[in-house]
This record gives sequence, structure tokens and C-alpha cells, in this order.
Amino acid sequence: MNIRILAVEDDERILTAVTFALEDEGWQVIKADSGEVALTEFRKDIIDLVLIDIMLPGIDGFELCREIRNISDVPIIMVTARDDTHDIVAGLEAGADDYLTKPFAPKELSARIRALLRRSRSDSTNEPLLRVGDLELNRDEGVVSLGDKKIHLTRTEFHLLYELAENPNKVRSREYLLEKVWGYGYFGDGRLVDVHVRRLRTKIEVDAASPQYVVTVRGMGYKLHH
Repeated sequence: MNIRILAVEDDERILTAVTFALEDEGWQVIKADSGEVALTEFRKDIIDLVLIDIMLPGIDGFELCREIRNISDVPIIMVTARDDTHDIVAGLEAGADDYLTKPFAPKELSARIRALLRRSRSDSTNEPLLRVGDLELNRDEGVVSLGDKKIHLTRTEFHLLYELAENPNKVRSREYLLEKVWGYGYFGDGRLVDVHVRRLRTKIEVDAASPQYVVTVRGMGYKLHH
């Protein structure tokens, strides 16, 4: 299967280096130097993963991420020039699945991409339907139903909820969730879990500030309350 990666970066030197690194892995790279070009390329053909630099001319990386997320659940990795919590959280809130901070090693980028692609291809390995109380998770559709209400989740949000729903009331640590949902616990970041939990709560909770389903267990992690 020919993996197609859309790399969005306005620095030609960095874009060239990233392209070489990804092509060395056997992946096809579609290059874009702006958000506008990226959206055009994304709509042209099937893209398996998008790599977005936050600092772009015109449409910035956050807006590009939101635009893509409105029409697709494709895995998205955001790239930021600094380890700034605000930028990282804003990128994840915009719908990114993961982030990398410049400068990064090509091997680390490849490892992140492989983990997200592997997870995308393994979506059908678990039970397609899972019910916990009023929640019903349909893995085939990537949709969770709460009573009569259907709620569309991103792939990462769905995986996160599914991991918690498989063992209701069992506390899962951030490290466990990083390993199971993102596929790499040892170099993951707990912010990935926290921001995605927050996004998930805005979709399934009546009051995200007082969650009834995805509950924080202080000092330990999260659980799905049954």
C-alpha cells in the first residue's frame, strides 16, 4: 500500500529534509508551502497523514488543522518551533493527534508517523460495538451514541474513549493511555491525553466542567464511570 503524506512547511530547507526522510521510509510525499496549497492538495486525492507546521503564511497551522478536521479524520501531526504549552495545546485543540517540536530527528518523526498509521489500519480488529450504560460505541463508524444522540469523534478521541469503555470504572494512567491510544508511551507527553480528554468531554458530557462519564482520578489518571 502506497502511503501518501501531505507535508505542509513554508521553509524550503526543512521541507526538503523532511521529504527525503519520509521518502527513505518508502512513503510518497505531497509538498505544500502554504495552508491554501495544502487544502487544494488534500481535496485532490487520498491522503493518509498530514504533517503541519504551525507557522504558515496566510492560513496558519491551527486554522488549516481545523479546516481539514471539519472534513476528515486523517491523522494530523503538528510541528511547532518551540516547546510552548500554549502552542501545543492550541494545536491539539484544533484537532491534531500529536505534535513534534523543532528540531526533531527524522527517526522520531518516522516513529510517530508509523504509530499513527498502524493505529489507523488496526481500527477493525476490536469488537465493532461496545455498550456502557447509555453510551454505545460503533467502531466501524467512529461514532458514539448517547441515547438517541449520535456524536462524531475524531479517530483519536474515539480510541481514547474505547480504551476507557473496555474496562468501565478501571483507572487508566496517562502512560497506559499513551501506549494504547498513541502507541508510544516512552516518548509521549501527558498533555496529549489531557487535551484529548478535554475535547472528548465537550462532546459527550452535559457539563464538561462536571463530567459524569470520563472522570479524573487525581494522581492516577482517568476512568469511564459506569
